[in-house]
Amino acid sequence: MARSRFIYTLKEVAVMIGENLELIEEVTANSDNIAEGELVYVRDGSEDGTKGLTENGIDDLRDLLADIRTWDGGIRQFLVDEQCDLEMIERVMADEVKRVL
Repeated sequence: MARSRFIYTLKEVAVMIGENLELIEEVTANSDNIAEGELVYVRDGSEDGTKGLTENGIDDLRDLLADIRTWDGGIRQFLVDEQCDLEMIERVMADEVKRVL
């Protein structure tokens, strides 16, 4: 399979796939959640740089989020298990409600 030549910032991915950016940032905080080589770190002049995903990485992310939504407790439980801030969880869950409306 040919390597993707395009890298999409997490912010762009969030818009493209209609997901909450904070949720995507949390999922990609653990590089084991995305296949090796599909999550990349990009130097952008800032101290920390930014993360980006290849097209295959975006597919991996979509698949993982769909899978998480089938787990007991779904997205909320995933975020609790990741020890996310309660306010962040509430923001993500507010967007989750909008997804099903």
